[in-house]
Parts: sequence; C-alpha cells; structure tokens
Amino acid sequence: MKKLSSVSTTENNPKWQACISRQVPLYSRVNDIRTEFGRDYTRILHSTAYRRLKNKTQVFFSPQNDHICTRIEHVNHVESISFTIADFLGLNTELTKAISVGHDLGHAPFGHQGEKILSEIATRELGSTFWHERNGLFLVDNIELLEDNERNRQNLDLTYAVRDGIISHCGEVDQNGIKPRKEAIDLSSYTKPNEYDPFTWEGCVVKIADKISYVGRDIEDAISIGILDSEKLENLSNILSSGKSEKINNTVIINKLINDLCQNSSIENGLSLSHEGFEMLNAIKDFNYQNIYLSDRLAPSAKYFNLVINEIYETLKKTYAGINTALEIQVLGRYYPNISKSFLDWISCYWDLTSRTDTNLENSVVYEIVHNQNNYFKAILDYISGMTDKYAIDNYNEIVGF
Repeated sequence: MKKLSSVSTTENNPKWQACISRQVPLYSRVNDIRTEFGRDYTRILHSTAYRRLKNKTQVFFSPQNDHICTRIEHVNHVESISFTIADFLGLNTELTKAISVGHDLGHAPFGHQGEKILSEIATRELGSTFWHERNGLFLVDNIELLEDNERNRQNLDLTYAVRDGIISHCGEVDQNGIKPRKEAIDLSSYTKPNEYDPFTWEGCVVKIADKISYVGRDIEDAISIGILDSEKLENLSNILSSGKSEKINNTVIINKLINDLCQNSSIENGLSLSHEGFEMLNAIKDFNYQNIYLSDRLAPSAKYFNLVINEIYETLKKTYAGINTALEIQVLGRYYPNISKSFLDWISCYWDLTSRTDTNLENSVVYEIVHNQNNYFKAILDYISGMTDKYAIDNYNEIVGF
C-alpha cells in the first residue's frame, strides 16, 4: 500500500463531501464522464486567467527571450511535480492537478514586484493588502466567467478542496512536516498568507511542490541571462554537496528534492523532507535571495513596473462619479480609447450599474459602486491584477503617448 493512500481525498475519506462541495451547484450533463475535480481542472484550463499566465512574469521580465520561465510554465512545473509526488504517495492526482493549474491565477503582472506594488496601493487607498493567494480565490469565485451549455456566463464555481488549495498554497514560508488541517473553515476568514494549512493532503503536496519547482528553475534562468557566474555556481555546488564537486542544475535539484520528500513523508510525519533535504532546500532558497531576487540587475525594472501600475490606477481612479461613472469612463475614451473601452467592458460584468435583463450574465454583482467609491477603487486594482505584462505596458503607453 502506498504511504498516504488511506488519507487520499476519495469517497472513503470523511472529508469527501466537504471537499467536493460548491458554493453554487454546477450544471451537469447526463453523459459527463469527468469527476468533480476533473471538471474543476478543465474549467480552469478554459478560463481567460489561465491563458494570460503565459504572458505574466515569473521572476525575470524578459519579453524578448522565449526561453525565460513565465508564470504559466511555472504552473506547469508545479502540476508535473505535484502529480509525481501524489502518484507515488497514493493521493488523488486529479485534485493535485486542479489545484496546481489554479494556484497562481491571482498573480499580478510583473510577478512579485507587481504584487508588492498593488499591495502598496491597496494599503494607501483602502487600508487593506493585496496578496495573490487571496486574489486567486476572489478571482475564481467572483471574476472568471465561463459559458454554460446554454451560453449563459457563470462563475467557475470550483469545489471547496480546489478553492482551499489556491488560497492555502503559499510556498514562501519555510515549513517541514506539513499536515492538513482538520476543519473546513470559511475561506474568507483568511487574513494573511500561510495563516492555515491546506484542508487536504493534496493541497499540502501542491504547497511544497510550488517551492521545489521555482528554486531550481530560477537558477537556470539566472544563468541564461548572466546574473549567476561560474564562481557563484561553484559556491552553490559546494554548499549542496558538502564540499564535493557536483554539477547543479534544475534537473538535479528537482530530482533530489522529490525523491527525498517521497521517501520521508508519512501520515505520522506529514509531508517531510529529511533533515539534509530540508537544509538543502533552504540553502538553495537563501542562495537565490542573495544572488537572484535581490540582485541589482532587477532594480531598474522594478521602478518601471511601479510607474506603469500606478499610472494606470490613477488614470482610472479619476473616472469615479457615482451613478455617472460609466459616462466618465466614456469621456476618458476621447483621450485613451483602448483602456477606457476595455475597462468599461470588463467592469460592466460585475458592477451595480449594469441592467442584467438583456444580458447572459448569471453571476452576482461584485462591486456596488454607486454610493461607495472604495469598491470602485478595489475594482480597478482587481482589473490591473488580471493584466498581462504586455497589456499593462500597452495601456501605460497609451496614457503617456500622444
């Protein structure tokens, strides 16, 4: 028997009904052969947010280099690593696949720098913070729309287990021996990243696979663009091999960490790396922070991202006029036709100024803005968070150009 098969998220698990529950019942077909998690997986794949990940920064803003990892490639790596781990341990691979492809849907343009900038604006304007795990849950619950079999547009309506995996996936915190929590909490109760462990073992797998996937690939990309030289790589090799010379690349790192995790995990110990494996993972992460993420080479682009996002936000913010906001957005279109039309088309699906009588919208109103400008400001931040790098830059160029 595989190590964790008895706690896999299946019909025999006491958590099963909570895991497959949806906030709103999802339409069904009599001949649908997919499982509940299989439906979640394909619904995410067909979402526009998933498609946009291919043009969102992972770490390096490099639109001219086709071989630098983007957010969608990172997501695919997490899916692959999660599947390998879950399959070996006897867990539900369909659930890990669904969580994996959805876990980073809430990321802003320009990677973690974009996330930081949006959080600074949210703190300044709304007294709140922006973090991609919570934004991902908000997006799949409220923003992403798919046509049903009658061409009505509905929210994704994902299962609880997948929604939980999205908001619970934070891989930035050093943690070993991860075990799922016992209770199916209200996910809106999250106030910060990593506040709770995931509800399922599969969610725990994605959480650690997230970290395994990026530490090695970020090194590979840093080598490609010249941030890491041979001396730094030799230092890393010595750290990881206790002084023994060993070639270090993405393949070696991922293989070592996956095998170590699979051999040392159990129901009693949780998802665990050995002491040596955990030290190795943290050593790589520390190396990356010192030599990659805090590199002076990334500073100029961070300044540019700040300028782009703030200019878009301030431009749209000026259009708030209560019940006349739609008119003000149209007036903005005299100068900036592309951004005004795109934003109006987008927000019209979610605000209280749209009459739903003649539309195929079956989602709930998200932004009541007539008497609440803060809801409008939040809508702008949500809109920006969904942009690709290129789209954000195109909007900025329209604003500053003549």
